[in-house]
Amino acid sequence: MKIYLNGKIIACVGDITLEDVDAIVNAANSSLLGGGGVDGAIHRVGGIKILEECKKIRQTVYPDGLPTGQAVVTTGGNLKAKYVIHTVGPIWYGGKKNEDQLLANAYLNSIKEAENLGVKKIAFPAISTGVYGFPKDRAARIVSNVLREYFKGEHKVELIKLVFFNEEDYDIFIKNAEF
Repeated sequence: MKIYLNGKIIACVGDITLEDVDAIVNAANSSLLGGGGVDGAIHRVGGIKILEECKKIRQTVYPDGLPTGQAVVTTGGNLKAKYVIHTVGPIWYGGKKNEDQLLANAYLNSIKEAENLGVKKIAFPAISTGVYGFPKDRAARIVSNVLREYFKGEHKVELIKLVFFNEEDYDIFIKNAEF
C-alpha cells in the first residue's frame, strides 16, 4: 500500500468489490450491461439490482450507450459500497483519438458524481488499462495529475483509493505516478 497527499489517496492491490467505501467506480463498457474484468465482477457481486438500474439508464438517458468519459450512478446492490459510479474509459488508438483527455474525463466525471451524492470515500479500479489497451505508465501519469489537481482545490471527497487487480499494475502505477 502506498499513501499520497497526506492520506487523501491510497494505492493498493485488492478486490474492489470488497472495499468499504461509499462508492466504487466501475470501468464499464458503453452498454452498461456488464462485461468482463472489473465490470463483470461488480455486476456478479452487486447483484441484479445494478443491472436493472443500468437497463433503466439505457432506456431513459443513454439509449445509444454511455459515452466515453461520462459517468452515471446506480445503487451498490449487494456490495459494501452504497453506490456504483459507472464510467467508460477510452479504447487506446495510439493516442490519436483524444484518449488522454477522455481518460481524465472518466476520473473527473466520476468524482463529480461522487460529490453530487455526498460521497466521502471512493474506490477506483485502473480504467482502460486492461482490454482497452491504454498504456499503464501513461495512465498512471494522467490519473495522478488529475487527482493531485483535484485535491489542490476545494474538494468534497476526502479519500480516493486506487485499487489494482494485481501487483504488476500496482508497481507500474507507483513507478509512474506524479504526486
